[in-house]
Amino acid sequence: MRIGTRGSALALAQAREVAALLHGRHELVTVTTSGDRGTDAGDKERWVRELDAALLEGAVDAAVHSAKDVPTELPDGIVIAAVPERADPRDALCGADGLGALAPRARVGTASLRRTAQLRALREDLEVVELRGNVDTRLRRLEAGEVAAVVVAAAGLERLGRSGEGRALVELVPCAGQGCLAVTTRAGEVERVAALEHLASARALAAERALVHALGADCHTAVGAHATATPDGGLRLRAFAGAVDGSAWVRDELAGRGEPEALGVEVAERLLAAGAAEVLRA
Repeated sequence: MRIGTRGSALALAQAREVAALLHGRHELVTVTTSGDRGTDAGDKERWVRELDAALLEGAVDAAVHSAKDVPTELPDGIVIAAVPERADPRDALCGADGLGALAPRARVGTASLRRTAQLRALREDLEVVELRGNVDTRLRRLEAGEVAAVVVAAAGLERLGRSGEGRALVELVPCAGQGCLAVTTRAGEVERVAALEHLASARALAAERALVHALGADCHTAVGAHATATPDGGLRLRAFAGAVDGSAWVRDELAGRGEPEALGVEVAERLLAAGAAEVLRA
């Protein structure tokens, strides 16, 4: 198979992980996306648009994405065909042994509005600053002393073989899909990657994506969603919607045994009833 991927170190590591799970010999095809070129800031589609086009044109047979980067609405003819077993979905703190170990007014770097909102809600004295770039770039800026700490996805560190850089795990509600890979194919060709599917991970991702879609959330909103399996075969979904300045937020948690998408929609409706729309607009 020809497996499409972005060219970053993390994206290539993820694509190699998928290729290894598929066994056999497969070709990795590197595709430069709008996001890699620094265009369309704030638009999730910038990370997948060119990979979608490569799929539809037949240049690749499958594409590997960080699930958190995949828009909730896919182009006609493309489906999420498989979700491998999820890696650690939590956020990792690099540069300090925990939020409590940071000095008052310490500078903490992140590229995520979700992390920014929750960090400010937990410690309003922190100076949370925007820190963009790939994981390696952010860690270099930490080493250069630009910030006292950075918050990144634990799964990204793990896949890059840099888990030791994360000195503590921060109890934030993760981004929908964090730690998950999403393998897309052309509709009708799902069976080519069916062996990758991890049912519990796929169900959790479906619930999280349904919540995000029902809230109308995008890269400009501070929303977290994390579903886990329950002993009775259902799911428990935690969710967060907050103002970026940390001044207001809404949280909810609900378990259910029905369809994952229905659970996601129900939690979204509960958040909206509690004022999430107003909080996000703020």
